[in-house]
Amino acid sequence: MTRILIITDAWLPQVNGVVRSIEALVREAPALGVEIKVLAANEFRTVPLPTYPQVRVAVTRPGTVRRRIEELKPDFIHIATEGPLGLCAWLACRRAGRPFTTCYHTRFPEYLAARRVAPSRFVYAMLRRFHNAGSGMMVSTETLGRELDTRGFVRLMRWSRGVDCDLFRPRAASIFQFPRPIFLTCARVAIEKNLDAFLSLDLPGSKVVIGDGPARKKLQTRFPRAHFVGEMRDERLAAAYASADVFVFPSLTDTFGLVLLEALASGLPVAANPVVGPLDVIGDSGAGVLDANLGRAALAALSIPRELARARALTFSLSESARQFVDNVLAAHWAAALG
Repeated sequence: MTRILIITDAWLPQVNGVVRSIEALVREAPALGVEIKVLAANEFRTVPLPTYPQVRVAVTRPGTVRRRIEELKPDFIHIATEGPLGLCAWLACRRAGRPFTTCYHTRFPEYLAARRVAPSRFVYAMLRRFHNAGSGMMVSTETLGRELDTRGFVRLMRWSRGVDCDLFRPRAASIFQFPRPIFLTCARVAIEKNLDAFLSLDLPGSKVVIGDGPARKKLQTRFPRAHFVGEMRDERLAAAYASADVFVFPSLTDTFGLVLLEALASGLPVAANPVVGPLDVIGDSGAGVLDANLGRAALAALSIPRELARARALTFSLSESARQFVDNVLAAHWAAALG
């Protein structure tokens, strides 16, 4: 069986789209004749990430990572993240002459600029060096691919996402007893997710935020009428989606938005800005409303049939997503070997 090693700074117990996407790959890969192993930060000594102590990052060296790679004996290597572990893996692979693929999961230039850590132009230059050294860089949508192409990224490959439509599905019972309509969002509670844009909207009923993060205390103080319910996973998360009336996605910086698929699969129409992620996930399907006026989009989404939202989610198959990933890895590595 072919063995692919995914090296990632983001892993359990973190709850985010990167982790959920890799978890889905691990589950789906055996049906494709592939075994996916994960080398994650939790296998090394870790320290809290500055400005975001809920996330811990690895403290290690390229030589240590190289030895772990050799012990695992992968046929192919995929570096999923550009954090400390991903950088050590990048150095280890380059020094050993081993080809690898990468993925553009996160808009670090915009995130770091929002936190006033570094200018986005400088961060984009670093990311180009990181990703362009690989045999291929996966992007989740055509819109994102076009944007990154203009920024000088090369060897781009499309890897869409999928959703578990058995877990995330419409349900008759509601776990919330809040006044309706219920407008829900699910995100890391951090500055880059633009949650204050959602919480500031003048909407009827109730606003619910699923998730946790460094901005939660501040936002709870500013918006005491909103309901912050913390992190949820699996059945509890699926039941929460199905208990709402509209999913509001205020982010301007996500590369895809896996939560969009989870909400749609649960029969939840979407309100979002017309930006990367929603443009491709919702598009002209009618399963959501894309409008720079997020309040107007949220109110308009109330009239969308839940069946239409669910039908859109059914076009995003987990098995097809895994097949795309595996095909990309194999094609990129064989191209590197031949040329």
